[in-house]
Amino acid sequence: MLYSTQTFLVAGLSRSGIAASEFLLSRGARVYCFDDVEEGAVAATAASLAAKGCTVIHKEELEQRAAECDILVLSPGIPVDHPLPVSFRRAGKRILGEMELGALALRAPAVAVTGTNGKTTTVTMLDGIFKAAGKKSVACGNIGRPLSSCVDELGEDGLAVVEVSSFQLETLSSLRPHVAVVLNVTEDHLNRHYNMDNYVYLKSRILKNCAESEYAVLNHDDPITRSFAEKTKAKAVWFSLREPVDGGYLSDGCFCFRGEKLFPVPELPLDGDHNAANALAAICAAKIMGVKSETIVSALKTFRGVAHRLQRIGEIGGVTFIDDSKATNVDSAIKAVGSVKGESVLLVGGKDKGYSYEPLFDAVRNSGVVHCVIYGENAFRILNAALKKGFTAVTLCRPFDVAVRVAYLTAKPGQNLLLSPASASFDAFRNYEERGDRFRELMTLLAGEKKPQETAVTEDDSFAE
Repeated sequence: MLYSTQTFLVAGLSRSGIAASEFLLSRGARVYCFDDVEEGAVAATAASLAAKGCTVIHKEELEQRAAECDILVLSPGIPVDHPLPVSFRRAGKRILGEMELGALALRAPAVAVTGTNGKTTTVTMLDGIFKAAGKKSVACGNIGRPLSSCVDELGEDGLAVVEVSSFQLETLSSLRPHVAVVLNVTEDHLNRHYNMDNYVYLKSRILKNCAESEYAVLNHDDPITRSFAEKTKAKAVWFSLREPVDGGYLSDGCFCFRGEKLFPVPELPLDGDHNAANALAAICAAKIMGVKSETIVSALKTFRGVAHRLQRIGEIGGVTFIDDSKATNVDSAIKAVGSVKGESVLLVGGKDKGYSYEPLFDAVRNSGVVHCVIYGENAFRILNAALKKGFTAVTLCRPFDVAVRVAYLTAKPGQNLLLSPASASFDAFRNYEERGDRFRELMTLLAGEKKPQETAVTEDDSFAE
């Protein structure tokens, strides 16, 4: 692509939009940028980009200015059936995402990870393993640092460990990972993708460019993921919690790879079968990339988890606060309630994503959850699911701040207060990180309201995935 002869419209000024704009400016492109929010932090971002050379477009001039542009760079938060990309498609113009810009310029090899749940944990595990092996690894993509902002740093001798979401896969066609990892595919984002067939198809696109010389690390226990082996030329390497496979598996309570025992499962610092599966996927990818077993073992034994994923953040008056704000779908919340030890008061709710919440309450009834505090935009849908499943120990409380307070007052000493929302955060927050940060802030406020002799706040950065 000859950037200097093209005019780009970057739509959406989040992290990916900022990175795309800066990437294009650095290569001499003419860049227009637009966001339908024009106040607060977005306004400051727009002003910063304008100072660097972008032309900031306002709502009233969008249609006219869009007609002057050759290529639309779409934020992952904007669906491909939004009127703006539809207008570009009708005009026969190109639409791509920030990650596609990065993939087109990437010269370093890539390990790419997708799946409904476990992406961030697995990418973080792999990044730690590769760094321990002395590789110039960069964790990027959906994990927070955009791919396009890393390509120059990576050069040819780096290693991109890329987390890829279904939103990014809508506009991604050029990424060719040496190892593509698909962890699992369960119901998620149906409000965006309309049905499971579309969602499954998007997840399979990560394998689209893989050739016979490359590898697909696939979950043998997941029927959908297992079927992806038939859709790629790449060599399939499996991982399984249930049986020995050609790849990573469990045997005699140990993590194994192709007949080699690595280390006992209890020595992984994170609890839960889902974390064991993530570790097996990471082992497979690392072994394919030539990392020695002792390096993999050392890195995994010292892995402390990721923020907002079943992270024990403190304790007040005997009540343990656990931040699992990253549980933005039902399957992830089910894994959380099955992994947390002891009794819990569960905080659940947020922005609806179009799926059923009834499976969550099947799991809740067989877990240590003793009460649910339901909040958020989808509160009545969740309440209806709970009642259908006969779980009546519930409190309906729409605002998040009030819900946290009510949940804390409901919890007894020795119990957990578990935030595992099974929902997106966009009804009240910019992202799940902001929701988790607010949860921590509220814990601190609640601690301050206690009498000094009753207050005990301790912090611990790890719990499970």
